[in-house]
Amino acid sequence: MNSIDEFFAMGGYAFYVWTSYGLTFVVLLANIIIPVAQRRRFLRTLALKQKRQ
Repeated sequence: MNSIDEFFAMGGYAFYVWTSYGLTFVVLLANIIIPVAQRRRFLRTLALKQKRQ
């Protein structure tokens, strides 16, 4: 149990380490979600343009 506490404490640098992990995760997630949303928006716009013609 003590080694788990030490692991999560990261030698006193836990705040900086876990914050960097969290920010990295958020950026990676955004790199997946943003292009998917842009593609959906583009395809929806394209379908509306085709309907008009």
